[in-house]
Amino acid sequence: MPVKKPYDDIPGTTVFDADRSRQGYHLNMFCMSLMKAPNRERFRAGERAYLDEWAMSEDQKQAVLDRDYNRMLSLGGNIYFLAKIFSSDGLSFQHAAATMTGQSQADYAAMMLAGGRSPEGNRYKGEKQGG
Repeated sequence: MPVKKPYDDIPGTTVFDADRSRQGYHLNMFCMSLMKAPNRERFRAGERAYLDEWAMSEDQKQAVLDRDYNRMLSLGGNIYFLAKIFSSDGLSFQHAAATMTGQSQADYAAMMLAGGRSPEGNRYKGEKQGG
């Protein structure tokens, strides 16, 4: 059972630490493979077949197929490695971040230009709402 860490209580935040690095090693190495055009072409031609060449968990493979970036993060993905996936799909970092927050790209951009999310209710999961 994983050791509880003090930063596990931050809502909407997945800290990439040594444990997550070990968990996501093969997922992140798959992502790095997408830096090479021939690998991107092979991935696009048969995503599942290409993923099956990697020693990832079935959950990790499914998260990639679903383009569920939040799930990939929870399974050890590092956002800078995952960027290779959405870049291979022709998407911007802003687009991916918007999908991760459940917002449209325009709403996400407006929120960030307005200063980002309020810290109220976002400091830790046990924080009481409204005071």
